[in-house]
Amino acid sequence: MRTSLALLLILASVPAARAEDECSALIDRVQAATKAEVAQRSTDFARFDAGPQTSLTLSCAGAKSSSVGAQYRGESPPDAYEDLFVRAGHAVTGIDPERLREATRQAREQAQSRRHSVVEVAGARLTCAVMKKDDGPLTLCAVIPRGD
Repeated sequence: MRTSLALLLILASVPAARAEDECSALIDRVQAATKAEVAQRSTDFARFDAGPQTSLTLSCAGAKSSSVGAQYRGESPPDAYEDLFVRAGHAVTGIDPERLREATRQAREQAQSRRHSVVEVAGARLTCAVMKKDDGPLTLCAVIPRGD
C-alpha cells in the first residue's frame, strides 16, 4: 500500500515538475531576448526590471497559455518600451516581431483615447491600457495567447 501511494505521489508531481521546467525555460528565453534583470521568480511567475520606469511580468500557465506584459510608469513610453515588449512577446508567443510591433502600435494608439484596447494578432490577444493613478500615469501592454 505504501509503495502504491509513493508511486502515485511521484506520478502526480511529474506534470507540475514539467510545467515548472517549461516556465523556467520561458523565463530564461524572455531574459535572453530582452536583457532584462529577473527581480522576482517563482514556479509560475517572473518580474523583470527592464530599465528606467519599466518592468516586465511573465505568467506561466502552460505551453500555450503563458502571457507577458510590460509596464511603464508614465503616459508616453519611449521607443525602447515598444522594442522591449515586442522582444518579450516574440519570446513567449513566437509571433513575428513586425506583426507584434504593428499590433502594439495600434493597441497603444487606441488606449490613448479609450484607456483600454484589445487587438487580435496571430492567435493572440494584445491588450494595452493607460491609467491615471495617484502616483502618476501607468502604461501597460500584454500579449496573451488565446487558448482556442
